[in-house]
Amino acid sequence: MSDNRWLVAGLGNPGPPYAGNRHNAGFMVADLLAARIGAGYRRDRSRVQAAWGQLAGLPVIIAKPMSFMNLAGPRLAAVAGYYKIPPDRIAVVHDELDLPFGTIRLKLGGGDGGHNGLRSLTGALGTRDYYRVRVGIGRPPGRQDPADFVLRDFAAAERKEVPLVLERAADAVEALLRLGLAPAQNEFHPAAPVPPADPATG
Repeated sequence: MSDNRWLVAGLGNPGPPYAGNRHNAGFMVADLLAARIGAGYRRDRSRVQAAWGQLAGLPVIIAKPMSFMNLAGPRLAAVAGYYKIPPDRIAVVHDELDLPFGTIRLKLGGGDGGHNGLRSLTGALGTRDYYRVRVGIGRPPGRQDPADFVLRDFAAAERKEVPLVLERAADAVEALLRLGLAPAQNEFHPAAPVPPADPATG
């Protein structure tokens, strides 16, 4: 039977060689959230690592697909289907090339921006209308291939900031569940600058 349970999914690639990659920011946030709810991962029948508990006062499943990024969607869709979790109670945490490093943004729906994990999930769910918590990793320097960039670990200068970025992303997930999208966006998106007054009009 369906309840108010949420599925919070972190996107990444399984295995030690990928653990510190920029592309695994979603996995890192999922690990932090699992620690916050005091739950260890168990292998779910859908081949995800899943942790069950309460987050922001709501029942949640924190999930990490144990397949590579481009095959993550069917695993997560199977979990959502088994527990009867609709897309509007799915929040996906993922790395985002189109945001500066450390920037956190929340949104509902939209395209995949070339992100294979999002493309896979949209295809498996048959809808784009699930929540995304986007963790900015910035664009690659010079002519570096983005596909190579995302599969590298964070640069030394970034590494000292990464724990704070992950904490802020985890806070954003909690705010989304607790407050809803618009209030969470107000909390985590910077306010638009107020234009200066026109001296001619006072």
